[in-house]
Amino acid sequence: MFWTVTLSLFEGFFMTLKLFALTLLFALPFGLLISFGSMSKLNIVRMPVKFIIWIIRGTPLLLQLLVIYYGPGIIGHHNIWGSGDSGRFLAALVAFVINYACYFSEIYRGGIQSIPVGQYEAGQVLGMTKTQIFTRIILLQVIKRIVPPMANEIITLVKDTSLARVIAVYEIIWNGQKFIKSAGIIWPLFYTGAFYLLFSGLLTLLFHYLEKKLNYFR
Repeated sequence: MFWTVTLSLFEGFFMTLKLFALTLLFALPFGLLISFGSMSKLNIVRMPVKFIIWIIRGTPLLLQLLVIYYGPGIIGHHNIWGSGDSGRFLAALVAFVINYACYFSEIYRGGIQSIPVGQYEAGQVLGMTKTQIFTRIILLQVIKRIVPPMANEIITLVKDTSLARVIAVYEIIWNGQKFIKSAGIIWPLFYTGAFYLLFSGLLTLLFHYLEKKLNYFR
């Protein structure tokens, strides 16, 4: 029974890992774009972006999953995500990307705005373009400053993937719960904690290593 449970949890963990990796792949660059929008000098750009960030950060991810998956069908009477596991996974991925991109955008914004204005002015004196100033002077300092809060959000993402089961995405918690009904045992559900702890521990070590490598600005 132990190996049967373990294999089932590994299957669910693969789905968890897939959702985690794809969310980061899309949310990290999308969050940077959103941060530029929230810092725009144009009110027509900045205000709508800030309003969307406020909504996303002010409502539970669980609710956002339900709205994104069921909303189009309720409003337009058409399921835009398609049927089956792939449709549910796509809806979950979209919800996670939007949610985490908004959180990441605020971390990016804080990091960018924490850089002294004098460094921008020094780059301009040297004849550098705004793009060169950002990529060669600002970006590396921003990365150094945002690693700790980013690490916190990314580790939170590991655990938040369990919410995808609300729209029947078969991640690790779902696979652990099914043994309660099928075999009348509850320990597989607690066993899932070992997977989360191990994965979070590896990420913690990785970010600790990155922080040490980025100590060149001290």
